[in-house]
Amino acid sequence: MELKCGATSAVFDLDFGGRLASLCIDGTEVLVTERSGDTQWGCYPMIPWAGRVRDGRFVSEGRTHQLPLNLPPHALHGTVFGAQWSRHEDGTLRCPLGPSWPWTGDARSVVSLEADRLIWRVEVHAQDSTFPAVVGWHPWFLRKLADDSVGSLSFEPQAMLSRDTAGIPTGECVPPTTGPWDDCFIGVATNPRLRWTNGLEVEISSTCSHWVVYDEPAHAICVEPQSGPPDAFNLGEAEAVRPGQPLVHAMTLRWRQTSRNQ
Repeated sequence: MELKCGATSAVFDLDFGGRLASLCIDGTEVLVTERSGDTQWGCYPMIPWAGRVRDGRFVSEGRTHQLPLNLPPHALHGTVFGAQWSRHEDGTLRCPLGPSWPWTGDARSVVSLEADRLIWRVEVHAQDSTFPAVVGWHPWFLRKLADDSVGSLSFEPQAMLSRDTAGIPTGECVPPTTGPWDDCFIGVATNPRLRWTNGLEVEISSTCSHWVVYDEPAHAICVEPQSGPPDAFNLGEAEAVRPGQPLVHAMTLRWRQTSRNQ
């Protein structure tokens, strides 16, 4: 599915996670488009959880649930990032949560492209039972664009979640380090912004409360809004999805051209 507005285009791959496979702003691609595995390109929704679930196991209403370990020994990024989505007459993109999720429900996306922004809303719907859920997005922004412009991140969190030796948050908040990061943050003072030396700037805003930043790779910077932290099910920070009461969050990518860095 391709959306176009002037010289900007957004291509969604419905066969592979309903992900944003390409975002060309005035002809300049800003996302990693090379397909490297299931999780390392484009921008995909993470539903019904984001990040890792420790050992793929959690307890809900007294019952223990075991998820497939797609990043052994943990479960990673939900059930829909590699699944096939369908486009419906009302314009929504939809995908069942699948047999590996203990409850019946579906994920939905609504996207729109304007001259200076892309607006993306996701929803999680329960069919017949209440269940916990977390949503998020995982964009892979290019660190270097085709014209060799180099990107940097402006990010001002108030706190960082401490991680244990497994790389999973413990629930304790600590002062942010200077990075590089593969960490979850809260209390972000201003919207994160990526700016390349050619003057292109992309600002990420969201209704979500948590942000994961992964800027360790040499080729990419990931800025991930999430409605809860990694391992939210075990930390008690997931939100409840009830029949007729979906979980809804939105992310906006907004861009502008500023003066070129010298």
